[in-house]
Amino acid sequence: MARNVRATHNEHLRNPEVAAEYLSEALEEGNAAEILMALRNIAEAQEDGITGLANRSHLGRESMYKMLSASGNPKLSSFTKVIHALGLKLRVETDTAPHKAA
Repeated sequence: MARNVRATHNEHLRNPEVAAEYLSEALEEGNAAEILMALRNIAEAQEDGITGLANRSHLGRESMYKMLSASGNPKLSSFTKVIHALGLKLRVETDTAPHKAA
């Protein structure tokens, strides 16, 4: 029997190292919608889904769905609560790529 691709994807995203790398790649790209969708994919992959994540992060379930949508615009405090509730942490590194003038 063929495995469901989504189930396999979710299984991998439950691994904190895989989830961290996945989110790091989205953050490196810098597109807010992609970052939020990556975070939503990680949240949905958890055993208790977005509802459980909302409980662990002390945020409302409905606001969690809004925040993790492509048009979401979370406060930094909400974003960091979600990151920590997923067992992840943010880190800043120097950018070695050449910078263009604004």
